[in-house]
Amino acid sequence: MWRDPGAWIAIGVSLLFLVVALVMHRVIVKVLKNGSTEPSDHE
Repeated sequence: MWRDPGAWIAIGVSLLFLVVALVMHRVIVKVLKNGSTEPSDHE
């Protein structure tokens, strides 16, 4: 399994997805705690 490139790609995509989800979750919680309801069209 560890010599299969497809397995490494799947693991990499899974880790990347987890990191992105964690970052988005932290940003959303931060925004909710700040209570800013203004639309962010600049990003």
